[in-house]
Order: sequence, then C-alpha cells, then structure tokens
Amino acid sequence: MDEKKLKPILEALIMASSKPMNLDFMQSVFAEGEVPNKKTLRKALKLLGADYDKSSIELKEVSTGFRFQVRKDFSEWVSKLWEEKPARYSRALLETLSLVAYKQPITRGEIEKIRGVSVSTQIMKTLLEREWVTIVGHRDVPGKPAIYASTKQFLDYFNLKSLDELPSLVEIRDIDKINGELDLPEPETESEVGAKSTDEQPGKNHQAHGEQNETQAEAVVNLDVEEEKPPGDANSDADVAETTMAAEH
Repeated sequence: MDEKKLKPILEALIMASSKPMNLDFMQSVFAEGEVPNKKTLRKALKLLGADYDKSSIELKEVSTGFRFQVRKDFSEWVSKLWEEKPARYSRALLETLSLVAYKQPITRGEIEKIRGVSVSTQIMKTLLEREWVTIVGHRDVPGKPAIYASTKQFLDYFNLKSLDELPSLVEIRDIDKINGELDLPEPETESEVGAKSTDEQPGKNHQAHGEQNETQAEAVVNLDVEEEKPPGDANSDADVAETTMAAEH
C-alpha cells in the first residue's frame, strides 16, 4: 500500500484515538501481509500533516505518538469551552518540576540544595499523581533517597517529542511565562476537602473535561503563581532563576 492510500486510513485512526498513536500500533491494525513499514508510515504521515498546514488543526508528534490538536493561535477561543476555574500552582511546584526536567535524575535533597529551601511532600505527591515525574531508582547513600525523572506524559502534556526540545536555560527569563499549560487542579488536602464538603449543596454536579480535550484544546489560562518566601535565605530566588523552565509551544 502506497503513501496516498495510507494517508486517509492514518487520518481516521489518529482522529478516532483518545491518545497519541505510535507507529507500532498503526502497524497492528493492518492484516498480515499488508503491514506497511515504518518508513512508509512516516512518509504518509508527512503528507497528512501537509494537508493541515493552513488549518486550525495540526498533526503533532509528541513523545508517545501522533495526535491531532488545535493550533496554539486559536486557544483564546477554544479555552472558553470549559468553565472550570484555572488551578493555582505555587512557584515552588513549578521550580521543582523545572529542576527535575533539566537536572534529572535528581533526588529531593539535591532539589532542596539548589532551591535553598525544603520541598514539601505535597509538591512531590502532586507531580507523581500528575504522572509528570516518576521514581527511577534510589541513590546508594545512607537513607536511600528516591531518584526522580520526568515521564513521557510530561512531554506529551507540554507538547514535546523529547527532552531535547526543552528551551535552553539562556532562553528562559521568568517563571511567570508558564501560563498556558497547567490547567489541572492540585490534589486537595484533608482540611480543604472538609471545608469544601461543608460549603457545597447536596446534589451539585461538577463538570470535568477529559485528557484528550485538554491536550487538543491547548487552552491558555492565566496562572496565578504564588511566590514562596524561604525563611532565612534571601538568595533562593537567584538560585532557581537559571533552572526555571518555560513550557511554551
């Protein structure tokens, strides 16, 4: 099967999939004896992507495969499809995520040494629950601290194919530029859950959009970054300025 015949088949597969589709899975849908090789698949995908060059939709290759998504230029309007209040992530969480992305593999203690302040358990829990960070081993030192690294889900969420696509540190100016991606609520603490249950009326429904809608819409929201005030360390901001990551498309 040539590239032109493959193109509409691949378009239908990717459009119908709820997550990025890799080449291995594309090959698996064809009958034995008709399986195209990966070189042919990539040629067909290149032709398919060209069809969307002037469209508001683009074919994007991320870490786990290919997906269709709304172009960033249209996020201002698409973001209005969802009415949820944007999440508020602290500067400490964003700095921690940046350090994992740029300095991995890295331990919590090493993160604290660079930032000059302690990293709360809740921050690491949030990053693990989002599946943006994972534990890849333990350092062979007393206490056996966990070693953290970023995940493919992290790359997919920030529209990256590999870590090589991260902006260089010299390009990064301010953590407040990270304002378009982090639109998921942080896990609630027990006290927040208790207060919320008191305020809510019985039977009130809450709406949430799925992961596919989040990634395809690329909704741009304003991120309210709460600056951490490290006790007794006036230089902590300077320490992290060079390690802050901007997640821009």
